[in-house]
Amino acid sequence: MFSGLNKLVKYILPKRLFYRALIIVAAPTIILQLIITIVFYDSIWIKANKNITRSLVSQLKAVQEVYQNDKKNLEFLTDSYRNNFNFEIGVGDYDFPTYTGERRFSPMDRSLRRELKSTFGNNNYWFNTSKFKKAVEIKIKLDNNEVLEFLIPKEMVSTSSVRLFVLWTTLPSLILIVIALIFLKNQTRPLVKLAKAAEKFGKGDYVNDFRASGALEIRKAAYEFSRMAKRINRHLNQRSEMLSGISHDLRTPLTRLKLQLAMLKQKDLSENMSKDIDEMEKMLNDYLQFAKTQTQEKTSQINLENLFESIKNNFRNKNLIISNFQNIVLEGRSSALKRSFENVIQNGLTYGKNVYINIKQTSNLVLIFIEDDGPGVPEDQYRNIFKPFFRLDKSRSLNQSGVGLGLAIVEDIINSHGGNVQLGKSKFNGLQVKISLPF
Repeated sequence: MFSGLNKLVKYILPKRLFYRALIIVAAPTIILQLIITIVFYDSIWIKANKNITRSLVSQLKAVQEVYQNDKKNLEFLTDSYRNNFNFEIGVGDYDFPTYTGERRFSPMDRSLRRELKSTFGNNNYWFNTSKFKKAVEIKIKLDNNEVLEFLIPKEMVSTSSVRLFVLWTTLPSLILIVIALIFLKNQTRPLVKLAKAAEKFGKGDYVNDFRASGALEIRKAAYEFSRMAKRINRHLNQRSEMLSGISHDLRTPLTRLKLQLAMLKQKDLSENMSKDIDEMEKMLNDYLQFAKTQTQEKTSQINLENLFESIKNNFRNKNLIISNFQNIVLEGRSSALKRSFENVIQNGLTYGKNVYINIKQTSNLVLIFIEDDGPGVPEDQYRNIFKPFFRLDKSRSLNQSGVGLGLAIVEDIINSHGGNVQLGKSKFNGLQVKISLPF
């Protein structure tokens, strides 16, 4: 029971910190105002309005009795009430209204109806509080079919302090809530900036213009994040520089070995050793490419249609079929994404005859399906082929001439853009690579 209630509360409550903090600040103020208003309305305003209405109806009853007992002094009576109470009184053989002039949800009308009904009886009175702006019209039916009419100021029916009370309780509350909104916005803005910087850094972008701001705890978290980002960047740069240096140093002796092999008279031995040296060079290039997946390439707007057109022009292969082109623009590192797509496409063309690319769009994701008609990959090896330096058996090696870094590089690039890579069975009996990217 409590578990279900807890889930319901979590579902109803807002997810963002700003709105939760706003509820914490605004809810007590609103509840306090409601309690004060209800207490005032119930204990003060209703009782005061009831006493005022009862006093007014008593005066109307007195006027009725005086008129019925002494009709000769009608003019004196009307003048006296006009001068002393600001009443307008008229008597005549008027048609008593058959329609109701009451407002159903008006507290003033309810109170007036209750007192008139208890004093004059049912169907012997009629009133309208909305016909005139500052007066209430009341009609009383007399015994001789005459009608006694009154025009009474509204101040004698209801108190005017309610509007002032509501104004003075609501206006300060609104001002306090607005001030709270401003302060909460200033307090949550540094958290939003920190979250955006972390998201940007997680996608491989360098965060150089991030400045800590806000409360002391938020500043400390931002400062530690900045230090962590610098350490990670320094580590990545050292890795790239180290592998670049190794690659450069090893290329020199490999070049010398090639020159020496060219001078050998034993051509068979020379060719075999040249193939080994070429493979070593390819391995060095793969190592270097894997280390450079976190290069300092800047994020830019990428049009996928233009990107795949460029890839298609680079391959110049009729067996590469791209369908369902859409004008989709996303943020990312163009060279890195192009390298990852080309890597997958090259694998498909190497082990299959045709490669089919299909692009779909959802509300916040772009789905890229790259399928081939090759031998495919066993399902129990889907996870392993993303591991660096992992190679399958001879039936399908995803990096036949390399060291098994192809899909490791692809996954690293796609994950750094906030997406993911999934493998599956292609409808062409080969391998399907599904790439999801946010935009």
